[in-house]
Amino acid sequence: MIIDVHTHHVPKGWPDLGWPEAPRLRVESEREAMILLGDREFRRIQDDCWNPSVRLDRMDADGVDVQVVSPTPVFFSYERPAAQAAGVAKVFNDLALEICASERLVPFCQVPLQDPDLACAELDRCLAAGHAGVEIGNHVGDRDLDDAGIVQFLQHCAAVGAPVFVHPWDMAGGPRLQRWMAQWLVGMPAETHLSVLALILGGVFDRVPDSLRLCFAHGGGSFAFWLGRFENAWHRRNDVVGTSELPPSAYLGRFSVDSVVFDERALRLLVDTMGEDGVMLGSDFPYPLGETPVGSLIRSAGFLSETARAKLLGGNAARFLGR
Repeated sequence: MIIDVHTHHVPKGWPDLGWPEAPRLRVESEREAMILLGDREFRRIQDDCWNPSVRLDRMDADGVDVQVVSPTPVFFSYERPAAQAAGVAKVFNDLALEICASERLVPFCQVPLQDPDLACAELDRCLAAGHAGVEIGNHVGDRDLDDAGIVQFLQHCAAVGAPVFVHPWDMAGGPRLQRWMAQWLVGMPAETHLSVLALILGGVFDRVPDSLRLCFAHGGGSFAFWLGRFENAWHRRNDVVGTSELPPSAYLGRFSVDSVVFDERALRLLVDTMGEDGVMLGSDFPYPLGETPVGSLIRSAGFLSETARAKLLGGNAARFLGR
């Protein structure tokens, strides 16, 4: 069973969301559309975002049995009033169920993470309706994953057995990050690394049960490469960094990462750092910076045993999904 834990959807249209700069879709043909933020063009997409038949055909071509299908982060609406974000979440979560009618497409919902009570309520509604888990952004404004409200939501996810996929979003801007897609090439890995640190140094893993199933996108960002620096700082400057009960390496078994790193040397570092049980196939399908053919890095990695390869291609994801 080959399971891709990192894919996204965009519906082929939705009602007016109620504010001038709200996301909307300009459908340009049966196969192509443009996501707009107000009148500003954000991203061109194709029908593999909304058409399950096209998606399933691409999966068959790449030998993928199951996709976890998550929202596209631009729709999170964390900057909006919580009640409005809850309404947006309901719209996209209900449309996701239509896209994911096939048992091969496993929907993850979005929630109004800025309000923990509303977030928990929307998660519960979605789990009852057929969603299998939840995708969250890695921060809400200046509140990182150690924020009390977000911790409350993560505790609820653990209590109801909902797996959580953490995706970076809303990266820092500025002239130096406007070239070369630097927000994606530098900002996303840095955002993800920072939020893993928040979970550890913010003491979240000391307060959330180890039953919480948590996965970070994009290989966990730059975390694996800099774990040694992080660990050194915890021991040498414990007065500043030592805010968790245990050193950082003690928490490696508490979360997983996907495999979207595109290089065998990087994948080897991930497996060496996270263990062969802590890495899952992810592609970022159907976006242009995703892996294609899906799973090619894991399938071709010479350092993996066949047992480890099977875990990365699907076994670990099955456990993440509670299958």
